[in-house]
Amino acid sequence: MFYYPIDQEVKMGLLELKDAPKLYRLIQENREHLKTWLGWVDSINSIQDTKHYIKVVQSKMVEGQGFQSSIWVKGELAGLIGFHNFSMQNRSVSIGYWLGKKYQKQGVAVRATEALVEYAFNQWDIHRIEIRCGAENFGSQRIPEKLGFQQEGLHREVEWLYDHYVDHRVYSMLKQEWEEKNR
Repeated sequence: MFYYPIDQEVKMGLLELKDAPKLYRLIQENREHLKTWLGWVDSINSIQDTKHYIKVVQSKMVEGQGFQSSIWVKGELAGLIGFHNFSMQNRSVSIGYWLGKKYQKQGVAVRATEALVEYAFNQWDIHRIEIRCGAENFGSQRIPEKLGFQQEGLHREVEWLYDHYVDHRVYSMLKQEWEEKNR
């Protein structure tokens, strides 16, 4: 498996078919927690569904439409992070992430997100990175805030989650801002 080390405890790796049982177990263990903010959870009901998801993710990567990476903490699969809405024409991308409940509030998502931000700006010469979070998902909002992203505003009722609409807070970082911040 390909791993991208972030630090001694946290590593990222490309999502592979062999990860399906571990990913499915992580989703199962966190199903109710994840459903609070993620609309895809009910579509993963078996290891076969998980394999199908991984194949879709892999094909998007081959097509240059972004990718999903697994997040590993001390050798355990902890969650996923990836690039979405990739636009080479606009040199922009969106980052999405989730972690199992037991891996939250440890700085894992902050470290993984920071690594992807660095990668996007330095390897792909991206100009703008966006992160959207549920307006009431304060834990998720802390990640772009800790990394110095600017809150741009609120998108009202932008996502349907099972039985209701959810507002999103939109955060962004420009390459120049990131470089100035990290000098």
